[in-house]
Amino acid sequence: MALGRAAVESSLKNFSSTPGVHRIEKPQIIIIQGPTGVGKTDVALSLAETFPVEIINADSMQVYRFLDIGTSKPALDQQQAVRHHVLSIINPDEDFSAARFKEKAREAIADIMCRGSLPLIVGGTGLYIRALTRGLFSAPGKNDALRQELKEKARREGSESLFRLLQEQDPVSAQKIKPNDLVRIIRALEVLQLTGVPISAHHHQHGFLDAPYAALKIGLTRNRKELYQRIEARVDHMLAAGLLREVQAVLDKGYAATVKPMQSIGYKQMTDFIEGRVSWDGAVQQMKKQTKRLAKRQLTWFRHDPEIAWVMLPEEAQAIPAMVKNFLKPQLN
Repeated sequence: MALGRAAVESSLKNFSSTPGVHRIEKPQIIIIQGPTGVGKTDVALSLAETFPVEIINADSMQVYRFLDIGTSKPALDQQQAVRHHVLSIINPDEDFSAARFKEKAREAIADIMCRGSLPLIVGGTGLYIRALTRGLFSAPGKNDALRQELKEKARREGSESLFRLLQEQDPVSAQKIKPNDLVRIIRALEVLQLTGVPISAHHHQHGFLDAPYAALKIGLTRNRKELYQRIEARVDHMLAAGLLREVQAVLDKGYAATVKPMQSIGYKQMTDFIEGRVSWDGAVQQMKKQTKRLAKRQLTWFRHDPEIAWVMLPEEAQAIPAMVKNFLKPQLN
């Protein structure tokens, strides 16, 4: 390794006992983030050749067991070469949230650092990364009865009726939520009705000040045309690798097609094909179309974070190890 374990161990400690050296109060972590298909896994595994890292998954779908091909999990040999955390930890019918991710990821970071290794968070779920690095406000839990009532209103009157209600009651949140994003609209209305305070006010009061780590955030991006070509090629690879068989196997285990992960991109289209609601070509085209839309949404989310240092792949990839090495150096007064 170009940078040995002893050097990383030193960088992860406080330096208060050394004259002239600034005390590093917060543990240091590295974050590799970006849209689906951009190449996050390859970059992470490349860093593992230089730094003694352990990887913490920050992809909301890769936490589920049995869902491997459609979530593009690292291959078994890659998982064996570099230790992974928060990967394949729950069944498809179990609930998982940003709050649970924060808990699991922070436990993993402490565990990794006890071994003198460097925590490397890798994923495209922006909310999970924000929860880890900035925390979450203390929101009320979900209210199934209220959610069902709001869903029924949306069914009767259209989702735009709920968005208009949100515009009237919490215009600040309405400016940040798309009119067709029914999940976030319902959550915002739910918090407002349960607490009497708009979710935007909760966010403002919290300020996401729970920042326990010094984080180097590296955002990966590519030329849009190239990214979309990679997405199409990845969908083709998933199908060739047996995505349809994987989906059928999950259904055969008794998991309903309506559980959350089975409604995600790839799994929903394959389920629709199995149940005769769409042709094979239609399912494939929908997978590619929806994945491109997901990538666009992820980029939009990440672009709002001024702390991210963006790297254009592939031409700037060689700069990443130097960025990490420089970040880990003790900062002199």
